[in-house]
Amino acid sequence: MNRGIHLIAPYAFLLAGCTVGPKYSKPAAPVAPAFSEQPPASFLASEGWKQAQPAETTLRADWWQLFGNAELNALEEQVDPANQSLKAAEARFREARAQIQLNRSALYPTVSGSASITTNQRSQHNPLGVTPGDYGDYTLPVDASYEIDTWGRIHRTIAAAREETQASAADLETIRLSLHAELAVDYFELRSLDAQKRLLDQTLVAYQKALDLTQNRFDGGLSSRAEVAQAKTQLETARAQDVGVGVARATFQHAIAILAGRTPESLELPVIPLNTAPPVIPVGVPSQLLERRPDIAAAERRMAEANEQIGIARAAFFPTLMITATGGFEGNHLINWISWPSRLWAVGPSIAQTVFDAGRRKAVAEAATASYDETVANYRQIALSAFQDVEDNLSALRVLEDQARAQLVAVESARQSLELSLDRYKGGLVTYLEVITAQTIDLQDEIAVVDIQRRRMDASVLLIKALGGGWDVSKLPPT
Repeated sequence: MNRGIHLIAPYAFLLAGCTVGPKYSKPAAPVAPAFSEQPPASFLASEGWKQAQPAETTLRADWWQLFGNAELNALEEQVDPANQSLKAAEARFREARAQIQLNRSALYPTVSGSASITTNQRSQHNPLGVTPGDYGDYTLPVDASYEIDTWGRIHRTIAAAREETQASAADLETIRLSLHAELAVDYFELRSLDAQKRLLDQTLVAYQKALDLTQNRFDGGLSSRAEVAQAKTQLETARAQDVGVGVARATFQHAIAILAGRTPESLELPVIPLNTAPPVIPVGVPSQLLERRPDIAAAERRMAEANEQIGIARAAFFPTLMITATGGFEGNHLINWISWPSRLWAVGPSIAQTVFDAGRRKAVAEAATASYDETVANYRQIALSAFQDVEDNLSALRVLEDQARAQLVAVESARQSLELSLDRYKGGLVTYLEVITAQTIDLQDEIAVVDIQRRRMDASVLLIKALGGGWDVSKLPPT
Protein backbone atom coordinates (compact mmCIF):
# COMPACT_ATOMS: atom_id res chain seq x y z
CA MET A 1 0.00 0.00 0.00
CA ASN A 2 2.83 2.38 0.86
CA ARG A 3 4.60 1.51 -2.41
CA GLY A 4 1.55 2.70 -4.41
CA ILE A 5 1.42 6.00 -2.56
CA HIS A 6 5.15 6.54 -3.04
CA LEU A 7 4.75 6.02 -6.79
CA ILE A 8 2.02 8.62 -7.30
CA ALA A 9 2.99 11.17 -4.65
CA PRO A 10 5.63 13.02 -6.75
CA TYR A 11 3.20 13.41 -9.66
CA ALA A 12 0.41 14.61 -7.44
CA PHE A 13 2.73 17.19 -5.91
CA LEU A 14 3.79 18.48 -9.31
CA LEU A 15 0.25 18.68 -10.63
CA ALA A 16 -1.27 20.29 -7.53
CA GLY A 17 -1.52 24.03 -7.78
CA CYS A 18 -1.81 24.14 -11.59
CA THR A 19 -4.97 26.22 -11.34
CA VAL A 20 -6.51 27.07 -14.68
CA GLY A 21 -8.76 30.01 -15.45
CA PRO A 22 -8.49 33.80 -15.02
CA LYS A 23 -7.53 35.49 -11.77
CA TYR A 24 -10.19 37.81 -10.46
CA SER A 25 -9.65 41.55 -10.61
CA LYS A 26 -12.57 43.79 -9.72
CA PRO A 27 -13.67 45.72 -12.83
CA ALA A 28 -13.85 49.48 -12.61
CA ALA A 29 -17.23 51.13 -12.13
CA PRO A 30 -18.17 54.66 -13.24
CA VAL A 31 -17.65 57.10 -10.37
CA ALA A 32 -18.28 60.85 -10.45
CA PRO A 33 -15.70 63.12 -8.76
CA ALA A 34 -18.46 64.74 -6.67
CA PHE A 35 -22.21 64.81 -6.29
CA SER A 36 -23.74 67.60 -8.35
CA GLU A 37 -26.24 68.25 -5.55
CA GLN A 38 -25.30 69.12 -2.00
CA PRO A 39 -27.53 68.32 0.97
CA PRO A 40 -29.51 71.43 1.96
CA ALA A 41 -29.42 72.84 5.45
CA SER A 42 -32.32 71.76 7.60
CA PHE A 43 -35.19 74.25 7.22
CA LEU A 44 -37.07 75.11 10.38
CA ALA A 45 -40.59 76.18 9.50
CA SER A 46 -42.45 78.76 11.48
CA GLU A 47 -45.53 76.56 11.90
CA GLY A 48 -44.38 74.67 14.96
CA TRP A 49 -42.31 72.02 13.21
CA LYS A 50 -39.84 70.41 15.59
CA GLN A 51 -36.16 70.53 14.67
CA ALA A 52 -34.63 67.08 14.21
CA GLN A 53 -31.57 65.98 16.15
CA PRO A 54 -28.21 67.21 14.79
CA ALA A 55 -26.66 64.89 12.21
CA GLU A 56 -23.39 63.08 12.80
CA THR A 57 -20.53 63.06 10.30
CA THR A 58 -21.30 59.49 9.22
CA LEU A 59 -24.43 57.38 9.14
CA ARG A 60 -24.90 54.73 11.80
CA ALA A 61 -26.57 51.36 11.51
CA ASP A 62 -29.52 52.73 13.53
CA TRP A 63 -29.83 55.69 11.16
CA TRP A 64 -33.47 56.32 12.10
CA GLN A 65 -32.18 57.86 15.33
CA LEU A 66 -31.32 60.93 13.22
CA PHE A 67 -35.01 61.88 13.16
CA GLY A 68 -35.20 62.15 16.95
CA ASN A 69 -38.55 60.35 17.15
CA ALA A 70 -38.84 57.92 20.07
CA GLU A 71 -41.92 56.19 18.67
CA LEU A 72 -40.23 55.60 15.30
CA ASN A 73 -37.15 54.27 17.10
CA ALA A 74 -39.27 51.77 19.03
CA LEU A 75 -40.99 50.53 15.88
CA GLU A 76 -37.71 50.18 13.98
CA GLU A 77 -36.23 48.10 16.78
CA GLN A 78 -39.00 45.52 16.24
CA VAL A 79 -38.10 44.84 12.62
CA ASP A 80 -34.92 42.75 13.01
CA PRO A 81 -36.20 40.20 15.54
CA ALA A 82 -39.72 39.83 14.12
CA ASN A 83 -39.96 40.55 10.39
CA GLN A 84 -40.56 37.33 8.47
CA SER A 85 -39.06 38.52 5.17
CA LEU A 86 -35.85 39.25 7.05
CA LYS A 87 -35.89 35.82 8.66
CA ALA A 88 -36.25 34.21 5.23
CA ALA A 89 -33.26 36.19 3.92
CA GLU A 90 -31.21 35.18 6.96
CA ALA A 91 -32.07 31.52 6.30
CA ARG A 92 -30.85 31.90 2.71
CA PHE A 93 -27.57 33.27 4.04
CA ARG A 94 -27.13 30.27 6.37
CA GLU A 95 -27.90 27.95 3.47
CA ALA A 96 -25.20 29.60 1.35
CA ARG A 97 -22.72 29.41 4.24
CA ALA A 98 -23.33 25.67 4.59
CA GLN A 99 -22.33 25.24 0.94
CA ILE A 100 -18.78 26.31 1.84
CA GLN A 101 -18.28 23.29 4.07
CA LEU A 102 -20.04 21.07 1.53
CA ASN A 103 -17.57 22.04 -1.17
CA ARG A 104 -14.59 22.08 1.20
CA SER A 105 -15.19 18.41 2.02
CA ALA A 106 -13.94 17.54 -1.48
CA LEU A 107 -10.41 18.46 -0.34
CA TYR A 108 -10.33 15.34 1.82
CA PRO A 109 -10.63 11.63 1.02
CA THR A 110 -14.00 9.96 1.12
CA VAL A 111 -13.85 6.83 3.29
CA SER A 112 -16.62 4.26 3.48
CA GLY A 113 -16.87 0.87 5.13
CA SER A 114 -19.22 -2.09 4.99
CA ALA A 115 -19.51 -5.57 6.38
CA SER A 116 -21.28 -8.56 4.89
CA ILE A 117 -21.81 -12.21 5.75
CA THR A 118 -23.14 -14.49 3.02
CA THR A 119 -23.63 -18.24 2.63
CA ASN A 120 -23.23 -19.59 -0.90
CA GLN A 121 -24.12 -22.88 -2.60
CA ARG A 122 -22.13 -23.86 -5.69
CA SER A 123 -24.04 -25.51 -8.51
CA GLN A 124 -23.22 -29.11 -9.44
CA HIS A 125 -23.16 -27.91 -13.02
CA ASN A 126 -20.98 -24.83 -12.57
CA PRO A 127 -18.87 -24.12 -15.69
CA LEU A 128 -15.60 -24.08 -13.76
CA GLY A 129 -15.92 -27.68 -12.60
CA VAL A 130 -15.52 -26.69 -8.99
CA THR A 131 -16.61 -29.25 -6.44
CA PRO A 132 -20.19 -28.48 -5.46
CA GLY A 133 -20.94 -27.54 -1.89
CA ASP A 134 -21.66 -24.58 0.31
CA TYR A 135 -19.26 -22.04 1.74
CA GLY A 136 -19.33 -18.79 3.70
CA ASP A 137 -17.98 -15.38 2.68
CA TYR A 138 -17.22 -12.91 5.46
CA THR A 139 -16.00 -9.50 4.26
CA LEU A 140 -15.07 -6.27 6.08
CA PRO A 141 -13.68 -3.84 3.49
CA VAL A 142 -12.83 -0.14 3.91
CA ASP A 143 -12.77 1.90 0.69
CA ALA A 144 -11.15 5.30 0.23
CA SER A 145 -11.11 7.63 -2.76
CA TYR A 146 -9.45 10.99 -3.21
CA GLU A 147 -9.45 13.42 -6.12
CA ILE A 148 -6.25 15.40 -6.46
CA ASP A 149 -7.16 19.00 -7.27
CA THR A 150 -4.68 19.20 -10.11
CA TRP A 151 -6.34 22.05 -11.99
CA GLY A 152 -7.89 23.98 -9.10
CA ARG A 153 -11.48 22.91 -9.75
CA ILE A 154 -12.19 22.09 -6.11
CA HIS A 155 -10.51 25.21 -4.75
CA ARG A 156 -12.44 27.36 -7.20
CA THR A 157 -15.67 25.67 -6.18
CA ILE A 158 -14.92 26.49 -2.55
CA ALA A 159 -14.05 30.09 -3.46
CA ALA A 160 -17.30 30.41 -5.43
CA ALA A 161 -19.25 29.19 -2.39
CA ARG A 162 -17.49 31.75 -0.19
CA GLU A 163 -18.28 34.56 -2.60
CA GLU A 164 -21.91 33.48 -2.88
CA THR A 165 -22.09 33.46 0.93
CA GLN A 166 -20.85 37.04 1.07
CA ALA A 167 -23.28 38.01 -1.71
CA SER A 168 -26.12 36.42 0.29
CA ALA A 169 -25.01 38.38 3.35
CA ALA A 170 -25.12 41.59 1.30
CA ASP A 171 -28.58 40.59 0.01
CA LEU A 172 -29.66 40.20 3.62
CA GLU A 173 -28.45 43.71 4.41
CA THR A 174 -30.18 45.10 1.32
CA ILE A 175 -33.47 43.61 2.48
CA ARG A 176 -32.86 44.82 6.04
CA LEU A 177 -32.20 48.37 4.82
CA SER A 178 -35.26 48.31 2.55
CA LEU A 179 -37.54 47.11 5.34
CA HIS A 180 -36.33 49.75 7.80
CA ALA A 181 -36.66 52.46 5.15
CA GLU A 182 -40.14 51.26 4.19
CA LEU A 183 -41.25 51.42 7.81
CA ALA A 184 -39.88 54.94 8.20
CA VAL A 185 -41.62 56.10 5.02
CA ASP A 186 -44.91 54.53 6.11
CA TYR A 187 -44.55 56.14 9.53
CA PHE A 188 -44.06 59.62 8.09
CA GLU A 189 -46.91 59.03 5.65
CA LEU A 190 -49.15 58.18 8.60
CA ARG A 191 -48.03 61.22 10.59
CA SER A 192 -48.60 63.39 7.52
CA LEU A 193 -52.17 62.09 7.37
CA ASP A 194 -52.50 62.97 11.05
CA ALA A 195 -51.41 66.51 10.21
CA GLN A 196 -53.87 66.61 7.34
CA LYS A 197 -56.62 65.33 9.65
CA ARG A 198 -55.90 68.08 12.17
CA LEU A 199 -56.01 70.65 9.37
CA LEU A 200 -59.33 69.31 8.08
CA ASP A 201 -60.79 69.21 11.59
CA GLN A 202 -59.88 72.88 12.02
CA THR A 203 -61.29 73.62 8.57
CA LEU A 204 -64.60 71.97 9.45
CA VAL A 205 -64.91 74.25 12.47
CA ALA A 206 -64.27 77.32 10.29
CA TYR A 207 -66.64 76.12 7.56
CA GLN A 208 -69.36 75.46 10.13
CA LYS A 209 -69.01 79.02 11.39
CA ALA A 210 -69.23 80.27 7.82
CA LEU A 211 -72.36 78.18 7.26
CA ASP A 212 -73.90 79.54 10.46
CA LEU A 213 -73.09 83.07 9.31
CA THR A 214 -74.68 82.47 5.93
CA GLN A 215 -77.76 80.90 7.53
CA ASN A 216 -78.16 83.89 9.85
CA ARG A 217 -77.84 86.28 6.92
CA PHE A 218 -80.43 84.23 5.02
CA ASP A 219 -82.77 84.35 8.01
CA GLY A 220 -82.31 88.13 8.06
CA GLY A 221 -82.99 88.38 4.34
CA LEU A 222 -79.41 89.39 3.48
CA SER A 223 -78.37 86.20 1.68
CA SER A 224 -79.99 83.86 -0.77
CA ARG A 225 -80.85 80.20 -0.27
CA ALA A 226 -78.27 79.41 -2.96
CA GLU A 227 -75.51 80.87 -0.77
CA VAL A 228 -76.62 78.69 2.14
CA ALA A 229 -76.47 75.66 -0.13
CA GLN A 230 -73.00 76.67 -1.31
CA ALA A 231 -71.73 77.00 2.25
CA LYS A 232 -73.22 73.64 3.19
CA THR A 233 -71.68 71.97 0.12
CA GLN A 234 -68.28 73.38 1.03
CA LEU A 235 -68.64 72.04 4.58
CA GLU A 236 -69.72 68.54 3.55
CA THR A 237 -66.99 68.28 0.90
CA ALA A 238 -64.38 69.01 3.56
CA ARG A 239 -66.07 66.50 5.87
CA ALA A 240 -65.81 63.81 3.18
CA GLN A 241 -62.11 64.56 2.82
CA ASP A 242 -61.72 64.29 6.58
CA VAL A 243 -63.33 60.84 6.62
CA GLY A 244 -61.21 59.67 3.68
CA VAL A 245 -58.02 60.44 5.58
CA GLY A 246 -58.97 57.78 8.12
CA VAL A 247 -59.05 55.05 5.46
CA ALA A 248 -55.56 55.89 4.21
CA ARG A 249 -54.25 56.14 7.77
CA ALA A 250 -55.51 52.67 8.64
CA THR A 251 -53.73 51.25 5.58
CA PHE A 252 -50.37 52.69 6.65
CA GLN A 253 -50.88 51.59 10.25
CA HIS A 254 -51.50 48.03 9.09
CA ALA A 255 -48.40 48.14 6.88
CA ILE A 256 -46.28 49.29 9.81
CA ALA A 257 -47.62 46.43 11.95
CA ILE A 258 -46.68 43.83 9.31
CA LEU A 259 -43.19 45.29 8.92
CA ALA A 260 -42.75 45.02 12.69
CA GLY A 261 -43.82 41.36 12.57
CA ARG A 262 -47.19 41.97 14.21
CA THR A 263 -50.78 41.40 13.23
CA PRO A 264 -52.64 44.57 12.11
CA GLU A 265 -55.08 44.63 15.02
CA SER A 266 -52.26 44.43 17.59
CA LEU A 267 -50.88 47.88 16.74
CA GLU A 268 -52.70 51.10 17.51
CA LEU A 269 -50.74 54.31 16.96
CA PRO A 270 -52.08 57.49 18.57
CA VAL A 271 -52.77 60.50 16.37
CA ILE A 272 -49.66 62.70 16.35
CA PRO A 273 -49.40 65.22 13.49
CA LEU A 274 -46.08 65.38 11.68
CA ASN A 275 -44.02 68.23 13.12
CA THR A 276 -40.41 67.23 12.49
CA ALA A 277 -38.02 68.92 10.06
CA PRO A 278 -35.71 66.67 8.01
CA PRO A 279 -32.26 66.17 9.57
CA VAL A 280 -28.99 67.05 7.88
CA ILE A 281 -27.70 63.81 6.37
CA PRO A 282 -23.95 63.18 5.92
CA VAL A 283 -23.46 62.24 2.28
CA GLY A 284 -19.72 61.71 1.86
CA VAL A 285 -18.05 61.43 -1.56
CA PRO A 286 -19.21 59.35 -4.55
CA SER A 287 -16.29 56.93 -4.37
CA GLN A 288 -17.45 55.81 -0.92
CA LEU A 289 -20.82 54.79 -2.30
CA LEU A 290 -19.36 51.65 -3.94
CA GLU A 291 -18.32 50.45 -0.47
CA ARG A 292 -21.47 51.53 1.37
CA ARG A 293 -24.28 50.02 -0.69
CA PRO A 294 -25.01 46.34 0.09
CA ASP A 295 -26.61 45.78 -3.32
CA ILE A 296 -23.38 46.95 -5.02
CA ALA A 297 -21.37 44.66 -2.74
CA ALA A 298 -23.60 41.71 -3.64
CA ALA A 299 -23.15 42.42 -7.35
CA GLU A 300 -19.37 42.63 -6.92
CA ARG A 301 -19.21 39.34 -5.01
CA ARG A 302 -21.25 37.63 -7.74
CA MET A 303 -18.76 38.91 -10.30
CA ALA A 304 -16.01 37.14 -8.36
CA GLU A 305 -18.17 34.01 -8.17
CA ALA A 306 -18.79 34.09 -11.92
CA ASN A 307 -15.04 34.40 -12.49
CA GLU A 308 -14.53 31.20 -10.48
CA GLN A 309 -17.07 29.44 -12.67
CA ILE A 310 -14.92 30.19 -15.73
CA GLY A 311 -12.00 28.39 -14.09
CA ILE A 312 -14.22 25.46 -13.13
CA ALA A 313 -15.45 25.18 -16.71
CA ARG A 314 -11.90 25.27 -18.10
CA ALA A 315 -10.71 22.60 -15.65
CA ALA A 316 -13.09 20.17 -17.37
CA PHE A 317 -10.76 20.15 -20.40
CA PHE A 318 -8.03 18.45 -18.34
CA PRO A 319 -7.85 14.90 -16.93
CA THR A 320 -9.09 14.00 -13.48
CA LEU A 321 -6.60 12.22 -11.22
CA MET A 322 -8.05 9.93 -8.56
CA ILE A 323 -6.42 7.77 -5.89
CA THR A 324 -8.45 4.83 -4.70
CA ALA A 325 -7.61 2.37 -1.96
CA THR A 326 -9.30 -0.66 -0.45
CA GLY A 327 -8.30 -2.57 2.67
CA GLY A 328 -9.94 -4.96 5.09
CA PHE A 329 -10.51 -8.60 5.88
CA GLU A 330 -12.14 -11.51 4.11
CA GLY A 331 -12.60 -15.06 5.41
CA ASN A 332 -14.69 -18.15 4.87
CA HIS A 333 -15.48 -18.77 8.53
CA LEU A 334 -16.26 -16.55 11.43
CA ILE A 335 -13.25 -17.82 13.34
CA ASN A 336 -10.73 -16.75 10.66
CA TRP A 337 -12.51 -13.60 9.51
CA ILE A 338 -10.59 -11.00 11.53
CA SER A 339 -7.07 -12.36 11.30
CA TRP A 340 -3.81 -11.27 9.73
CA PRO A 341 -3.81 -13.91 6.94
CA SER A 342 -7.32 -12.74 5.96
CA ARG A 343 -6.19 -9.21 5.23
CA LEU A 344 -6.58 -7.67 1.79
CA TRP A 345 -5.67 -4.33 0.20
CA ALA A 346 -5.47 -2.57 -3.10
CA VAL A 347 -4.29 0.95 -3.95
CA GLY A 348 -3.55 2.87 -7.10
CA PRO A 349 -4.14 5.99 -9.13
CA SER A 350 -6.50 6.43 -12.04
CA ILE A 351 -6.78 9.13 -14.68
CA ALA A 352 -9.99 9.94 -16.51
CA GLN A 353 -10.22 12.18 -19.54
CA THR A 354 -13.17 13.00 -21.73
CA VAL A 355 -12.07 12.44 -25.33
CA PHE A 356 -15.19 13.53 -27.21
CA ASP A 357 -18.32 15.33 -26.01
CA ALA A 358 -19.48 17.09 -29.20
CA GLY A 359 -18.50 20.55 -27.88
CA ARG A 360 -20.29 20.32 -24.52
CA ARG A 361 -17.31 21.51 -22.43
CA LYS A 362 -16.59 24.34 -24.86
CA ALA A 363 -20.20 25.47 -24.65
CA VAL A 364 -20.08 25.38 -20.84
CA ALA A 365 -16.91 27.49 -20.85
CA GLU A 366 -18.41 30.02 -23.27
CA ALA A 367 -21.57 30.20 -21.16
CA ALA A 368 -19.47 30.83 -18.01
CA THR A 369 -17.62 33.66 -19.76
CA ALA A 370 -20.88 35.19 -20.95
CA SER A 371 -22.32 34.89 -17.43
CA TYR A 372 -19.29 36.74 -16.06
CA ASP A 373 -19.72 39.53 -18.63
CA GLU A 374 -23.36 39.78 -17.56
CA THR A 375 -22.40 40.20 -13.90
CA VAL A 376 -19.93 42.94 -14.83
CA ALA A 377 -22.63 44.83 -16.72
CA ASN A 378 -25.08 44.34 -13.84
CA TYR A 379 -22.49 45.60 -11.35
CA ARG A 380 -21.85 48.77 -13.32
CA GLN A 381 -25.57 49.36 -13.87
CA ILE A 382 -26.33 48.96 -10.16
CA ALA A 383 -23.54 51.43 -9.39
CA LEU A 384 -24.96 53.95 -11.87
CA SER A 385 -28.45 53.51 -10.40
CA ALA A 386 -27.04 54.07 -6.92
CA PHE A 387 -25.54 57.42 -7.93
CA GLN A 388 -28.85 58.36 -9.53
CA ASP A 389 -30.72 57.49 -6.31
CA VAL A 390 -28.46 59.77 -4.29
CA GLU A 391 -28.63 62.65 -6.78
CA ASP A 392 -32.42 62.33 -7.14
CA ASN A 393 -33.05 62.60 -3.42
CA LEU A 394 -30.48 65.35 -2.87
CA SER A 395 -32.19 67.30 -5.63
CA ALA A 396 -35.62 66.57 -4.14
CA LEU A 397 -34.53 67.82 -0.72
CA ARG A 398 -33.07 71.03 -2.16
CA VAL A 399 -36.08 71.80 -4.33
CA LEU A 400 -38.63 70.87 -1.67
CA GLU A 401 -36.91 73.11 0.87
CA ASP A 402 -37.29 76.06 -1.50
CA GLN A 403 -40.85 75.00 -2.28
CA ALA A 404 -41.68 74.82 1.42
CA ARG A 405 -40.60 78.43 1.94
CA ALA A 406 -42.63 79.61 -1.03
CA GLN A 407 -45.65 77.59 0.03
CA LEU A 408 -45.64 79.12 3.52
CA VAL A 409 -45.77 82.56 1.91
CA ALA A 410 -48.69 81.38 -0.22
CA VAL A 411 -50.50 80.07 2.86
CA GLU A 412 -50.11 83.38 4.64
CA SER A 413 -51.47 85.24 1.62
CA ALA A 414 -54.39 82.81 1.30
CA ARG A 415 -55.29 83.33 4.96
CA GLN A 416 -55.31 87.09 4.53
CA SER A 417 -57.39 86.76 1.37
CA LEU A 418 -59.91 84.55 3.17
CA GLU A 419 -60.21 86.98 6.07
CA LEU A 420 -60.77 89.90 3.69
CA SER A 421 -63.37 87.95 1.70
CA LEU A 422 -65.28 87.08 4.88
CA ASP A 423 -65.22 90.70 6.01
CA ARG A 424 -66.42 91.86 2.59
CA TYR A 425 -69.17 89.22 2.66
CA LYS A 426 -70.30 90.29 6.12
CA GLY A 427 -70.48 93.84 4.85
CA GLY A 428 -72.59 92.76 1.93
CA LEU A 429 -69.99 93.84 -0.63
CA VAL A 430 -69.54 90.42 -2.33
CA THR A 431 -71.44 87.18 -2.77
CA TYR A 432 -70.57 83.99 -0.97
CA LEU A 433 -68.91 82.68 -4.13
CA GLU A 434 -65.87 84.84 -3.38
CA VAL A 435 -65.69 83.33 0.12
CA ILE A 436 -65.87 79.81 -1.29
CA THR A 437 -63.07 80.58 -3.73
CA ALA A 438 -60.89 81.97 -0.93
CA GLN A 439 -61.69 78.97 1.31
CA THR A 440 -60.79 76.51 -1.43
CA ILE A 441 -57.47 78.20 -2.16
CA ASP A 442 -56.62 78.43 1.53
CA LEU A 443 -57.36 74.74 2.15
CA GLN A 444 -55.39 73.66 -0.92
CA ASP A 445 -52.39 75.71 0.19
CA GLU A 446 -52.56 74.35 3.72
CA ILE A 447 -52.72 70.76 2.43
CA ALA A 448 -49.80 71.51 0.10
CA VAL A 449 -47.67 72.54 3.10
CA VAL A 450 -48.39 69.20 4.78
CA ASP A 451 -47.71 67.30 1.56
CA ILE A 452 -44.38 69.06 0.98
CA GLN A 453 -43.32 68.23 4.52
CA ARG A 454 -44.23 64.58 3.91
CA ARG A 455 -42.24 64.51 0.68
CA ARG A 456 -39.23 66.05 2.45
CA MET A 457 -39.29 63.38 5.13
CA ASP A 458 -39.68 60.64 2.52
CA ALA A 459 -36.78 62.04 0.50
CA SER A 460 -34.62 62.08 3.65
CA VAL A 461 -35.33 58.41 4.30
CA LEU A 462 -34.75 57.49 0.66
CA LEU A 463 -31.47 59.41 0.64
CA ILE A 464 -30.29 57.44 3.67
CA LYS A 465 -31.32 54.24 1.91
CA ALA A 466 -29.48 55.32 -1.25
CA LEU A 467 -26.35 55.92 0.83
CA GLY A 468 -26.43 52.41 2.29
CA GLY A 469 -27.86 53.25 5.71
CA GLY A 470 -24.59 53.16 7.63
CA TRP A 471 -23.44 49.81 6.17
CA ASP A 472 -20.09 49.15 4.47
CA VAL A 473 -18.25 46.17 2.97
CA SER A 474 -16.12 45.67 6.09
CA LYS A 475 -19.25 44.18 7.68
CA LEU A 476 -19.39 41.30 5.20
CA PRO A 477 -18.86 38.03 7.08
CA PRO A 478 -15.36 36.53 6.82
CA THR A 479 -15.42 33.14 5.09
